[in-house]
Order: sequence, then structure tokens, then C-alpha cells
Amino acid sequence: MAEVQIVIGGRPFSVACREGEERFLLAAAQILDAEAQPLVAQGRLPEARMLLMAGLMLADRTAALQDEIALLKDRLAQAEACPAPAPERIEVPVIAPQVVETLAELAARAEALADQIEDRAG
Repeated sequence: MAEVQIVIGGRPFSVACREGEERFLLAAAQILDAEAQPLVAQGRLPEARMLLMAGLMLADRTAALQDEIALLKDRLAQAEACPAPAPERIEVPVIAPQVVETLAELAARAEALADQIEDRAG
């Protein structure tokens, strides 16, 4: 077992945890300390009351998040239960109209040049 020193509400605590879990314990202690700090700022509280209040505030926040997760899971299940919309057929012209017009104009010029060459040759 590893022993970790944490600080909650300005008070030091020595806490045991399994080897390798120290960083999780430190992260949890930081979250609890963040809840305890406003309580400490309001005035001197007994240690047990400070920890109780900070724990209750975290539990309240956790309950709200669990409710939100349940709601989102419900919405997701409803969305997944809906049939997928029919695919929309989109047709894209192979040759853009501007290209057709340009090719027609080039063909007309080529024919005119061919006629000129025939007239000169003939």
C-alpha cells in the first residue's frame, strides 16, 4: 500500500491507496479541495463538517450529471430507434452547360476555318 499526503480545505491528511493509484487519489483530492475552499473561506468549520459539506456538494453535482447522462442516453436511444431517412438522390451533370456551349462555339469556329480553307483551295 502506498501512502499519499493530501490537503483538503487547508488541512493535511495521510491516505493509503494501492500502488499505482496515487495519481487518481491526488486528482480526487484536488476536486474535493476545490469544493472545500469556499466553505473554508466562509469561516472556521470543524474538519468533519467541512468534509461532509464538500462531499455533499460533490454528491449533488454527481447526481445532476447522472440525471443529465440518463436523459442523453434516452435521447440517443430514441434517435437510434428512428428509421434512417431515405437517401436523397442527387444528380450531377457529367458535362457542365458552360462546357457544352464552349465546345459548340469551338466546333463552329473550326467549321468556319475549314470552309475558308476549302474556298481557298478550290
